Parts: sequence; structure tokens; C-alpha cells
Amino acid sequence: MPMRNSFEKWIGQQWQGVGPWHLVLVPLSWLFRLLSAARRLAYGLGMSRSFRLAVPVIVVGNISVGGTGKTPLVVWLAEQLKLAGFSPGIISRGYGGSNRQPVAVQADSPAQSVGDEPLLLARRTGCPVWVGADRTATAQALMQTDPQCDLIISDDGLQHYRLQRDIELAVVDAERGFGNGRLLPAGPLREPVSRLSKVDAVIYNGKVSNCAGYSMRLQAGAFRNLKAPQITIGAEALRGNRVFAVAGIGNPQRFFQQLSDMGLNIEAHAFPDHYAFCPADLAFAGNDVLLMTEKDAVKCSAFAGPEWWYLPVDAVVDHSLIDYIIQKLRK
Repeated sequence: MPMRNSFEKWIGQQWQGVGPWHLVLVPLSWLFRLLSAARRLAYGLGMSRSFRLAVPVIVVGNISVGGTGKTPLVVWLAEQLKLAGFSPGIISRGYGGSNRQPVAVQADSPAQSVGDEPLLLARRTGCPVWVGADRTATAQALMQTDPQCDLIISDDGLQHYRLQRDIELAVVDAERGFGNGRLLPAGPLREPVSRLSKVDAVIYNGKVSNCAGYSMRLQAGAFRNLKAPQITIGAEALRGNRVFAVAGIGNPQRFFQQLSDMGLNIEAHAFPDHYAFCPADLAFAGNDVLLMTEKDAVKCSAFAGPEWWYLPVDAVVDHSLIDYIIQKLRK
């Protein structure tokens, strides 16, 4: 695992600029761009078959590799749509899970089976959540089981053109931006930045000046105990203690900086995104305080220590976004 972390850190550094390795990587990124463009064109011309559901589909995705804040936005979107009278269902690829066939996610589903983010979505939203490798088949299975759903939210899937969509939302990490602006593997982009001009709305997560889209920030609540989530504690109670922090998310530094901004002196341990934790991975914390994200907590609650806490976050989004989405849906 340390070797994997070092490799991912190295790759991340290469994606921030241009170095000798790009003599090899840039031609590969040209090939990636050509194949991606050909695939989009094939679906656009009807050469590859796409499917339209009987209900509207909202895709929440991004054009870059790594975490941008999609999951908190999906939670916010589901809550806002329910307040407006809709009955959303949520589908996901279920990264980090072992299921490939469509399966419903329950609040007590094992994270290693359904994935960490879908499990978090099921617990936080109360909406029907299904995962599967084929998003179209997954959405169809959800609709058959939960016919009361009148729209589908796809967590990720901006590049999954087989499923037709009515609204596309792209989330951008305002702090990291687009790195060196190159496509994989020479940079962090799945699609060119120009793709953002074709989506319905761009949401910038974090501080950004002259924002051309909608603003979003993550607001932390009180720390919750993994063994007993009803027990909460504030950051002030942890100051002065020895505190460990772990994060297996797309941008772990964002979480560590958030803890530091709370006045906590932490020993940070970054893990790969969607990492499948086991007790031995976190043995370094002993009986001391261990802090983690809510996404990581769903994978660790079964073997959590008494002083393990997670930090739930909520997306605070420019409210005009939901007005815009509802207007489009009601047309």
C-alpha cells in the first residue's frame, strides 16, 4: 500500500505540469482523445445504441480523475428534489464494490459489495439506490422495483453515453482545477475542458473568483462516533490531544486541511480512493483519537475503536441551481 500511495502521489505531481515523462505520455493522450471523440460521435450519430428511460435522468459527473465533491452534491440534489415534490432514485457504478449485476443498496449493505459512496448515499438520502456495471440496466432494475420514482440521478457517468440524459451537471474542484489541462494519461482529464461548454451547469466546489457557473462549498457538522453515531463531539474537545487522521478519498489533502483549519494538530495518513480498510491498516492509532471522512467510516464501522470519529459534510450550493433544474424538469 505505501508503494501504491507513492505512485499515485507521483502521478498527481506529473499531472500538475509538464516533464520528461510527457514525451511518452502526450502521444498516448492524443490517442485517448481520438478514441473518446470517436465514441461520442458514434453515440451522437446513432451508430452506437443509447437508451432513454421513461423518466428524466440527471447525471452528476466530472471531466477529471479524482474526487471533486460529486457525492455531497448528489445528496443535496436528492434532498432538494424531494422538497420540490419529486421522488428520485439514484444509480451508481459502485466503485470499490464487487457487484457487477444490478443490486439494491440497503442501509446495512456491506460496503465491499456495493461500494462506499452508494452506501453513504443510501444512508443519507433515504432514496432507492442501485449499483451495477451497466447503468442503463441498473436504472431499469430500479424503476421496476420502485416504480414510484419519477426521475433518476446518476452518480457519475458523464462519459457513459449509452444512457441518455436530460440534464448534465459537471462538478469541478476549484482548488485543483484541471492540472496541466491534458487528457489521460498525460494529465488528469477524462474529456477536454471544452466539454464543460456542453453541460447544463458547472458547479465549482471551493473558493473561486469570477465563477462562470454555480458555487458550492462543503460545510462540516460535528464529529460522530463510528460505533454510536448518535454521539457527537466538537473540534474544541479534541484540541490538545494526539489525533490521527485517515482519508481514502480522491483528494485527501482537502480533508486534512479542513481538520487543520479547525485547530487540530493531526498526523495524516492518506490512502487510495475507495480503499478497502482492514483493522491492520489502522492499528497505528492504538487507543488514540482517529478521525476520518464519512465515506471511509461506512467501511470501518464494523471494527471501529471507541475513539474513532467521522466528520459528516453537507454541500452548501447556490440555490439558483435547484431553481434552474426544476424549471428544466417541469418543461
